[in-house]
Amino acid sequence: MSRGDRKPPGSGGRQITEDEARLWRHATQSLDKVNAKPRVASAPAPPPPRELLPAKGKPGAAPKRASLPAPPPAGSAKQRPPPVAAFDRRKARQIASGKVEIDATIDLHGARQAAAHGRLRVFLASAHAAGHRTVLVITGKGGDEKGPDRLDVLAGAPQRGVLRRSVPHWLEEPELRALVLSYTSAGVRHGGAGALYVRLRKGGRSDQPR
Repeated sequence: MSRGDRKPPGSGGRQITEDEARLWRHATQSLDKVNAKPRVASAPAPPPPRELLPAKGKPGAAPKRASLPAPPPAGSAKQRPPPVAAFDRRKARQIASGKVEIDATIDLHGARQAAAHGRLRVFLASAHAAGHRTVLVITGKGGDEKGPDRLDVLAGAPQRGVLRRSVPHWLEEPELRALVLSYTSAGVRHGGAGALYVRLRKGGRSDQPR
């Protein structure tokens, strides 16, 4: 085919002239090649939920759903401490007469209620850890039985007789019942109604008065 017979693309069946071919080459030689790009970039797929990830070290393994920790067995809960036992009368007479020695003493007389409560707990825990069996807790008698003066109450003064009434309730608390075997009012020589003999448990909670 001669140069005059060249056909531009899409020209149909008509033959073009030499001048038309020259104009076509001149018009197309300066065009750059266009690389097509997608109009919208595709977003990366979100990772699967943590509980549905396949198990490590097993390619292709089926996803495994995370499980909650199993509840503790029923028998693992702490057992409630036993109730405080009645104080052995014979033992109380022996303590009052001096035949049984008092291992440790705490004097809460005059202390405020919150401070006295904390001191009593620390004292009994320390005495129990030291292996003591018989301790004396001094509360004070509370003075006037008619009750505290109104001005004293308004001024924030500690009420009389509060510790005498409160200490027995504290000794019945679960935390202290684990340490306290029994308690009773002290003999006259040790403070009478203003003090308490407290017997502490020895080792396990099955301890019985002796």
